[in-house]
Formats: sequence, C-alpha cells, structure tokens
Amino acid sequence: MTSSRSLRILVIEDNPDLAANVCDFLEAKGHVADVAGDGITGLHLAVTHDYDAIVLDIVLPGMDGFTLCRKYREEARRSTPVLMLTARDALDDRVAGLECGADDYVLKPFALRELEARLLALVRRSKSAMTPSALRVGDLEFDPALVRARRGTRVIALSATPLKLLDTLMRASPRVVRREELERAVWGEAPPDSDALRSHMHTLRAAVDGADEVPLIHTVRGIGYRIAAPDAL
Repeated sequence: MTSSRSLRILVIEDNPDLAANVCDFLEAKGHVADVAGDGITGLHLAVTHDYDAIVLDIVLPGMDGFTLCRKYREEARRSTPVLMLTARDALDDRVAGLECGADDYVLKPFALRELEARLLALVRRSKSAMTPSALRVGDLEFDPALVRARRGTRVIALSATPLKLLDTLMRASPRVVRREELERAVWGEAPPDSDALRSHMHTLRAAVDGADEVPLIHTVRGIGYRIAAPDAL
C-alpha cells in the first residue's frame, strides 16, 4: 500500500546497504528518494533541489551531519525538515543535532515504518505553519503564509520545528504556554524525550533574542514558556 502523501526525500547516508534499504522502502510507499553517500554531495543536492524532507546521518565522509545541517540552515537559509539518524546511546548527539537545526531524530536501529511516519509528520507540521495572517509581538513578526520571521529589519532563519514553536507561542502571546501544550502542538501525542523541547527552545531563543535586543522569549520555571513584549509582562 502506498502513502496518501507522496514525498520527495533526500537520504544522506554513507552506509550503502542502509541507504538502499531506506530508499527501496520509501519508493515502495510511493515516494521519490535521492541518495548521497557523503556530506559534501548531500549539501549540494539539498541546496540545489527542492525536497519535502531530508534524512541525515551524523557520521559522514567529507562533512559530518552536524556541520551539514548548520550550513543548510544558517548559510543556505533553507527550512526543509531534517530527520537525523542517531545512535541509541548517544544523547549528546541527539541534543547537538536538534541544536544545529534538525527537526527530529530516529534512533539506530530503526523500523522503516517509523521513519516514514516521522517524515510524514514533519512535513505535515511544516505545511501547517502556512496560515494566512502575520503574527506580531513587539518588533517580532512571523508571516506563516511566507514561513518568514523577522525581528525589526533582521531576518530570522529557523527550521520547521522552531517555526512551529514560534507560531504556537506568538498565537498565545502574552499567555504562558505549558510545556505539555507545546509538545502536543509540535509532536502530537508521541513527543520525544524531554531534551527535545528544551533544545528547540534554546535554538528559538538564540535566533529571536539577539545580544543587544530586549528579550521576548521568557521561561516560566516549572510551567512553560511565553513570548511577550516588555509592556505585556
């Protein structure tokens, strides 16, 4: 049975057997899959083609997955969802992957059905951010239709998951959004471990609140987070 939503996916993985298994499974489900066996080729394909999602291994020849993801977000300014492949016992790798711009991860070894389900969920979240009206808090603006964030004249580059957090927090502003509510908004009823939200919020805060700017993102200890202008606190 094929998926109801056909995706174009880039698989960046240097293990040829694993890459072939992933691509064969995705294509059997009706998706289109390209593969790159090293980081340099993977980054080139990622920035020169339009993909719905990217599957990215960490350990790659030429350029590791962390560097590739960071360049893709910060230099190419692309927001295509990135699903990172990580080792089951490497918590630091998972946190580092989220901090450099990955949207989600699966642990090796993984079930191919889970991989597809997570890719479909990432794409749904990415598309659902595209709503018609711009949101504003202070000098921060997020246009969901264009998937574009700006603080004053400064453009803010974010990947799909921090964008969803930004959208949720700005719609609720100045209300405090509980951690559980944020996790449901981003991951539905199957959130990853507790480090994921914290890591994505760290990424979002670093992007929104510059060194010389009045902080807009506030942690309410033990409860959650909110975005609010100083006069709304």
